[in-house]
Amino acid sequence: MISGQLSHELEVKVPASQVWELYGTLRLAKLVEEQLSSTIQKIDLVEGDGGVGTILHLIFVPGAASYSDYKEKFTKVDNENRVKEAEVVEGGYLELGFSLYRVRLEIIEKDDHSSIIKSTIEYELNDDSAANASIVSVDSLAAISLIAQNHLTNTKL
Repeated sequence: MISGQLSHELEVKVPASQVWELYGTLRLAKLVEEQLSSTIQKIDLVEGDGGVGTILHLIFVPGAASYSDYKEKFTKVDNENRVKEAEVVEGGYLELGFSLYRVRLEIIEKDDHSSIIKSTIEYELNDDSAANASIVSVDSLAAISLIAQNHLTNTKL
């Protein structure tokens, strides 16, 4: 079993509470669907309201990823500490030999007017699929952070 972790951080000139209003809800999925249309064809809400147990079905533009789609389930939504975790529960990475693919999104308060968006990927991969570890990348999470930053600094909540 191979395991690993990758992280990305982006400081934004927006209070943590405002960033969490986007990240802690389903609004982030809608924004990602609108802004990353070259990669993500559609994000469907399978069940839930954005809390723990919510399942999203992400469908990718053909050729944009190593898989056509996957479903992720929110396993943690901590409004007090501003942490959300989602795990792939069907398709995608699981078809490529991953036994775990978890994304953790943390909004860290820096001061009253700025915060840090920390995005972390944790994964476990079967030994016979070790070569697939190279497809794990924080690039999409970094892009989402930038989209969120642009959205939050150009619009007032």
